Amino acid sequence: MGTISEKIFSRAAGTEAKANDFVLADIDYAMAHDGTSILTVNAFKEMEMKKVWDSSRIVIPFDHIAPANNETSATLQKEIREWVREQGIPNFYEMGEGICHQVLPENGFALPGKLVVGADSHSCTYGAFGAFATGVGATDMAEIFATGKLWFKVPESLRFTVEGGLGEGVYAKDLTLYLIGKTGIDGATYKAVEFYGSAISELSISGRMTLCNMAIEMGAKTGIVPPDEKTFNFLNNRAVAPYEPVYADHDAVYAEELTYPADDIEPQVACPHQVDNVKPVGEVEGIHVDQVFIGTCTNGRLEDLEIAASILKGKKVAVRTIVIPASRTTLLAAIENGTMETLLKAGVTLATPGCGPCLGAHQGVLGEGEVCISTANRNFKGRMGKGGFIYLASPATAAASALSGEITDPRKV
Repeated sequence: MGTISEKIFSRAAGTEAKANDFVLADIDYAMAHDGTSILTVNAFKEMEMKKVWDSSRIVIPFDHIAPANNETSATLQKEIREWVREQGIPNFYEMGEGICHQVLPENGFALPGKLVVGADSHSCTYGAFGAFATGVGATDMAEIFATGKLWFKVPESLRFTVEGGLGEGVYAKDLTLYLIGKTGIDGATYKAVEFYGSAISELSISGRMTLCNMAIEMGAKTGIVPPDEKTFNFLNNRAVAPYEPVYADHDAVYAEELTYPADDIEPQVACPHQVDNVKPVGEVEGIHVDQVFIGTCTNGRLEDLEIAASILKGKKVAVRTIVIPASRTTLLAAIENGTMETLLKAGVTLATPGCGPCLGAHQGVLGEGEVCISTANRNFKGRMGKGGFIYLASPATAAASALSGEITDPRKV
C-alpha cells in the first residue's frame, strides 16, 4: 500500500515508513550551491566537524551569483573553493558549468528511487527522474554533510492525473502553471505530488523537469514523475551509481486524487505577485513589457531555447531580451545545432550559464516600475528588483512577447 515517497523513505530509513511517520534517513546525494554552501560550511565548522561524511556524495555548483557580482561574493566563493579542496570533494562545478538543478541531472546524480537533498527550494526538480528530492536549510545541510543523515516527516501524497494531449503552442510550463493555478500556492503544503496520465507520459525529460521544478510553488515537498523508458534512456551512460526504480502500489493511499484534461489548456501566464495568480494568455495580452528573460532551472534547457528560436527565426526582438542557457552543455548543444546563432541574430543578449537575474542579483535586474515576462519559477514582489513586475510564462510566450514588446499569445506568431 505504499506511495513512491513511502517506499523511498522505507529504504532510506531501513524501516517501514508511512505518511506522517518521523524517520532518520540516509541521504544518497546532497547539494549546496554558492549561495547556500557558505552558510552550510559555517554551520559545519560551528559543529566542530572536521571531515564530511562522504565527499563523493556531495555536489557543489557555483550558479547563483557566478561570476561574482562584487567583492563580498568573490571572497565568499573563494572560501568555498578552498574548503572544497580541503575536503577533497570531486563534484565541484565552477561558474559557467550551469544551474545546480541542471548540472546534477546532466551528471547523473538524479536517480530513480534515491533520496536527493539540496540546499535550495527547487531541488524538487530531480523528482522528474523518480527520485524523492527536496530542499532544506543550510543548517540541515550541515548536518547532512557531517553525518549523511537527516530526519524527515514522511509526507502524505497527492495523485495528479492529466489525460489528453497539449495543443499547439502549449507546453510543459503552461501545464505546470495551470496546475498551480488550480491548486493554489499552499494547496499541496508538505505533500508529495505524484504525476500520472497520458499528458505526463508524453512530456520530454525537459518538460518533466519543468513540472517537478515548480512543485514547491504549490507548497509541495516534492513532485515525482514515475520513471519510464525516457528516464532510463536519459540516464544511460550518465548515472553515477546503480539504481532501482520505485513505483506506487495499485492500492497506495493518497490524501487526494485529482484528474485534469490537457486538451483544453491554453498558454498560461502567472501575473504579479503570486505564482498562483494564473490566467490564460488571452486575458493579459497587450500588457507592455520592458524585458524578456528566457532561461533558469525551469526553462533554460535546449528544448526551451529551440522553442524560442523557432519563433524568433528571421525576426528581431522589440525589447531587451536576455537568454541564459541552463548549463554549458546546453549552450554547446545550442551552438552546434544553430539555435544560438538564430537567437543572437534575432538580437538577444546571451549571458553566462547560471541563474542570472532570476534572484535579482545581476545580469538583468529590473528598474522601478519595469515589467518582465520570464520563464522563471517565481514572480514575488522584489524578486528581480524591488520595483519590478514579473509575469511567468513558457519560452514560446516569452519569445512571442519579445517580438511585439507586449504579452502575446504564441499561437498568433
